[in-house]
Amino acid sequence: MAEVKLPENPAELARFGSLELIARQLVEGVMMGRHRSPYKGASVEFVEHRDYYPGDDIRHINWRAYGKTGRYYVKEFEDETNLRAYLLIDASGSMAYAGQHVSKFQYARMLAAALGWLLLGQRDSVGMMTFDAKVREHVKPSSNRDAFRRITEVLDSTAPGADAGLADVLDSILPTIRRRSLLILISDCFDDTEKLQRSLQRCRHDRHEIVIFRIAAPEEEEFPFDRPTQFRNLENSEDRLLVDPARLRVNYLRQYTAFAETLEKDCGALGIDYRRLLTTESLQHSLGRWLAERMPSRAARR
Repeated sequence: MAEVKLPENPAELARFGSLELIARQLVEGVMMGRHRSPYKGASVEFVEHRDYYPGDDIRHINWRAYGKTGRYYVKEFEDETNLRAYLLIDASGSMAYAGQHVSKFQYARMLAAALGWLLLGQRDSVGMMTFDAKVREHVKPSSNRDAFRRITEVLDSTAPGADAGLADVLDSILPTIRRRSLLILISDCFDDTEKLQRSLQRCRHDRHEIVIFRIAAPEEEEFPFDRPTQFRNLENSEDRLLVDPARLRVNYLRQYTAFAETLEKDCGALGIDYRRLLTTESLQHSLGRWLAERMPSRAARR
């Protein structure tokens, strides 16, 4: 079978075919074979010890270490089969913004589908939640390939909707995830940074690993508008404002830069893997770079 050449431009990629086909070609044609699993869970290869937490499998307690120290430790293993991952996909109104390019939500769902196919290809258990002001769809974690079809069906049928309070949604989701998991948040992350920092801190306190892909449009970062423009609130269609962009540019860019820098700093302090992806960036390159950067940190722990 001839190799399929994928478009580099995300807008062209979105027109390439079905979401399932895009994801499979992204992973199988670009990334598979270039990495080992960058995650850690319970499998056949021992990695290290950590303190025992209530709910851990007692079969993994190192009783010899307990006899020497009087403390409970459990063995951790390289993950090959049973990583539990959740794709958390922001479907709020702000994700509908496209500007001159593919929308943030279109980019997010292609990324989510590719990550789902990648994780399932590693025999990991993958679930997904889409949300705006509340959770809209919940696909329960499964390592069955049929789960991928359900994920793509939900993504294909979802359109950005209502206003979202990202921190509040994360707080509502957290109690439903009872087992330590990998949480992959794909969102523009627009929310009060202090509230969001507290929500992410709670996720880390529950020992979840977190990866954040913050999706941004070039116009949001550059504010290139130079003539009177009507701005519409994508989360409230009746909220419109005609403004002179030149008078707003300096203040807007200052606030946007402060938001982005604060979020990145907070994620760094919490040990969260944070990535900013522009909707003009090649998904192949973005995913490949992310996987390549995770490999050295993973190998260094062995």
